[in-house]
Amino acid sequence: MIKIFSVCLGAYLAGSVNFAILFFKIAGRADPRLSFSGNAGTTNVYRLAGMPWAVLVFALDIGRALAVAALAGYFIGGEWLIWAGFFLVLGNSFPCFHGFRGGKGVANYLGFTIWIAPWAALSAALLWVLVYAVQRVPFIASFFMVATLSVGHAVPFEWALPVASGAVATFALIVFNHRSNIKEYGKSGRSSTAPS
Repeated sequence: MIKIFSVCLGAYLAGSVNFAILFFKIAGRADPRLSFSGNAGTTNVYRLAGMPWAVLVFALDIGRALAVAALAGYFIGGEWLIWAGFFLVLGNSFPCFHGFRGGKGVANYLGFTIWIAPWAALSAALLWVLVYAVQRVPFIASFFMVATLSVGHAVPFEWALPVASGAVATFALIVFNHRSNIKEYGKSGRSSTAPS
């Protein structure tokens, strides 16, 4: 259990390094959490700084997640591995180095899963594209993707309790991180159906 705790703590600390916040600070730009969605993630970086910055932040998030997954797999592996992914997402969402206000963890969960279950990661990415093509709402597409990633972790272990609970917890955390999006989407939906 000490090894599992150490790996999860390391994953949380790694996730707490937010590349969007750091690069905006280095570039002398305003904190990305002060504009649009208030999120220090890929989508908000794209809105504020354009595609090159968004691709860079996304690539760094994926690369960091791959490294965490590889190290976690080496040190613990098995049914508890998913919990390193959960704490990586937790660190990205509530980073101790940035006032506990970070991103939403989607790219990190995708990167983590690429190493652990590449078939699930590919399926999830394709599903994101398909859902976004229909809905044109990024967070809804992300929910479908994250659900697929969670299933991809649980299926190889036949839904054993440690991995199933970790997969559900990670999905729930990412949904929680999108609560403002859900609220705004609900408001826009109600206003579009309200009588004029």
